Amino acid sequence: MATGLARRLYRGDIDIDFVGKRKLWYGLSIALLVISIAGLFIKPLNLGVEFTGGSVFDFTRTPGSSIEQVREVVGSAGPHQVIVQEAGPNWRVTTESLEGPEVTKVQQTVAGEYKLQPNDVSTQVIGATWGGEVSTKAWIGLIVFMVAIMLYLSMAFEWRMALAAIVALIHDLVITAGVYSWSGFEVTPATMLGFLTILGYSLYDAVVVFDMIKEVTTPLKTSAKMTYTQAANNALSHTLIRSLNTSLVAILPVAAILFIGTTLLGAGVLKDLSLALFVGMLVGTYSSLCVATPILVSLKEREPQWIALAKRVAQREASEAKQASAKEKKEHAKK
Repeated sequence: MATGLARRLYRGDIDIDFVGKRKLWYGLSIALLVISIAGLFIKPLNLGVEFTGGSVFDFTRTPGSSIEQVREVVGSAGPHQVIVQEAGPNWRVTTESLEGPEVTKVQQTVAGEYKLQPNDVSTQVIGATWGGEVSTKAWIGLIVFMVAIMLYLSMAFEWRMALAAIVALIHDLVITAGVYSWSGFEVTPATMLGFLTILGYSLYDAVVVFDMIKEVTTPLKTSAKMTYTQAANNALSHTLIRSLNTSLVAILPVAAILFIGTTLLGAGVLKDLSLALFVGMLVGTYSSLCVATPILVSLKEREPQWIALAKRVAQREASEAKQASAKEKKEHAKK
């Protein structure tokens, strides 16, 4: 039975009423957005030292050392904000901005505790100015990307599809940011790259669906076979397996980096990037099917030509139902 279902799904023979359940999808998305936005206020994003400024210490992990122990050792040297992370074979400790003598004290304390030379504890002081420049450029890039997408989709398809795609993109970004907020994962420049990457992925999925919808709905202008809503559902059913396959192939290596690389290898920077990609791909697949398309259909159903089509389809279906009923009565009378 499961095999038969998989084959029908692969061939696009199963019609799933995505659009008809739009209230369910809207409710789910609104709940996720509310939770995400609440997280951004209740538990603000954990910005990395690249954005807030601070001092970074790197040194080799020794047997028996732990995150709690390293935090206590560094804290005993004076710093008040101590964040300890595993970075491959090393410990990466981030503190507030320290002056020269304070940095030297931390180096000496760590070296003495773990039998290292002070020079083995590398230091780096990062100012918040650089992070501010990265944030500004990221916002500029995001705005330029959104404007370019609006123009492209408006020319290639129409403004309603462009608007639906942009709403889905914002939906994906906010939910991904909310996951970072609630999870406490550090936001680094790698995270910003991940955010920009998921925009392209989410857009690709939406364009595939919109292209199929355009192909299916174009002949409807001269016929009364189905309504725009029914045609959109039909298009989604035919692109569903493609969307799922694309998502699965893309998510598997990202999941490997996130769940295996970070737990076994302690890949700190990759963790920051892979979480954004993992969440963004999942939410992007969902939004292209359950957010962008229902929004598009809601906008299109208000156009006079599609309103008229819906009436013609309803009249045809009523006429066919009436004929079927009359035929059934006639056959019943013969019996």
